[in-house]
Amino acid sequence: MTTTDSYSRQPTKLDYASPTQFKFSIIKLPKVEFFVTEINLPGIELNSLTQNTTLKQIPIPGNDLQYDPLSLSFMVDENFENYQEIHGWLVGLGYPRDNSEFRNLAQSGNDRFPNSSQSVSTEIGKVKYGAAQAGGTYSDATLTTLTSKNNSQLEVRFRDIYPTKLSGLAFTQQAGDINYLTATVDFNYLVYDFATVGNSRTSVTTS
Repeated sequence: MTTTDSYSRQPTKLDYASPTQFKFSIIKLPKVEFFVTEINLPGIELNSLTQNTTLKQIPIPGNDLQYDPLSLSFMVDENFENYQEIHGWLVGLGYPRDNSEFRNLAQSGNDRFPNSSQSVSTEIGKVKYGAAQAGGTYSDATLTTLTSKNNSQLEVRFRDIYPTKLSGLAFTQQAGDINYLTATVDFNYLVYDFATVGNSRTSVTTS
């Protein structure tokens, strides 16, 4: 029989998390992060397997973890600079007009990935020295939760994110009050982890 010490398992923080106490930073989109108004912490889902028996099938944990998209909303600035940042990123990934659009996207990450464009040729898939590094096509992002006194408390670190969808903008002459333009962008990413502020290591907490 297992005996649990309930005193050692009590919560140490009794304050509730506030949905308005946050900040978001993304390395590749500096002009977007300042105008972020809403963001979600994506959910995750683990697939299940079953073990066949002569009676009830026994569910067992799988090993395929699916992450929901990261979605954020932001106010569009007057010069549309933050909107164009994301638009240009998407165009570089999809290169609808010319292969050079992808090459320009890869070269734009030289400040973070100095070797990301060394093997990038004028045509996609035509690389002389093996596959080109894809560092310039991705970015890293951090969602930071704040305390009631606006002190940074916890970081959610997203690895290798890239945009998949940017919403359109609706202009109208019939609005009574000025409703400033807001856009929504969805991102895919590799994984996200939790970490205390200033700590280079991420943490996984289980009971």
